[in-house]
Amino acid sequence: MTISVLGIDIGKNNFHLFGVDEQGSKVIRKKLSRKNLLEYVANLEPCIIAMEACGGAHYLARLFKNYGHTVKLISPNSGRC
Repeated sequence: MTISVLGIDIGKNNFHLFGVDEQGSKVIRKKLSRKNLLEYVANLEPCIIAMEACGGAHYLARLFKNYGHTVKLISPNSGRC
């Protein structure tokens, strides 16, 4: 099970993860607490991590980069059509 891209939906206390492999097939779908998230990501092989940009995401991005991951922050949807 090799995760190529890991998407993280950030919440206050819980985070939802969705990981895919090189072919785009689902590899993982999890819900983790903040403490468990950092522990989980620290033990992953380096991959691309995508998150919606916000204050908390910038902090987490710096931590994840220290673990060797490539972090992509996605602009939040303004809600306008």
